Amino acid sequence: MAYGGMTAETISINGHNGDKISAYVARPQGAGPFPGIVLVHHNPGWDEWYYEATRRFAHHGYAAISHNLFQRAGEGRSDDVAAKVRAEGGIPDAQAIGDTEAAAKWLRAQPWLNGKVGAIGSCSGGRLAFLYACHTKSIDALVELWGGRVVMKKEEMNAKMPTAPIEFTKNLSCPMLGLFGNEDAAPNPEQVNQHEAELKKHGKNYEFHRYDGAAHGFFYYDRPMYRVEQALDGWKKVWAFFEKNLRK
Repeated sequence: MAYGGMTAETISINGHNGDKISAYVARPQGAGPFPGIVLVHHNPGWDEWYYEATRRFAHHGYAAISHNLFQRAGEGRSDDVAAKVRAEGGIPDAQAIGDTEAAAKWLRAQPWLNGKVGAIGSCSGGRLAFLYACHTKSIDALVELWGGRVVMKKEEMNAKMPTAPIEFTKNLSCPMLGLFGNEDAAPNPEQVNQHEAELKKHGKNYEFHRYDGAAHGFFYYDRPMYRVEQALDGWKKVWAFFEKNLRK
């Protein structure tokens, strides 16, 4: 299903601890009802790829919101702000969970929502989307794209990231789709195996797909790691997964 007309705008929502953060919203024109999608951006920041992905979901009949997890680091070019955040050791997991919950709640308050909300994130955003899905019952479906540091070494943990997300697997509250490249180093295939084994252990509703010839970020058409065939197949799986869990 594709919609030719849409509305798109930047809004302000109340994030973690009531902090004002920006969010980009796109949805098809009309009264709906539409399923909702929360897009959790990656470590390169709240960038053009996520703006375009938000509009892509609207084109496919979803009401989508992508919130700025790096808002507190200041205004400016997304890569400059992201560099500042990385230099400061990233953002706290608890803050990211709170901001993502705020985006989901905003969607659920809209009159054109069909009552269903999913979440999707890539790279660090995939990690945070998974972490969020293990800390809330606010979403109905999760897509994790090559989430790095779901499995973490002790030396990678700190005050901002005190616990590896894999430790919360037992609390995963919704069906999950995971897409991974077999040539990725973060997560590498062994970490993906650990991720999957924990999901199996706790009897979770999930499906993982792994792609040969693909490394990290193979959806990013503006970067050298883009892989056309794998990305096209991956998007087909994303649409089928959300169709099953958010429309039917």
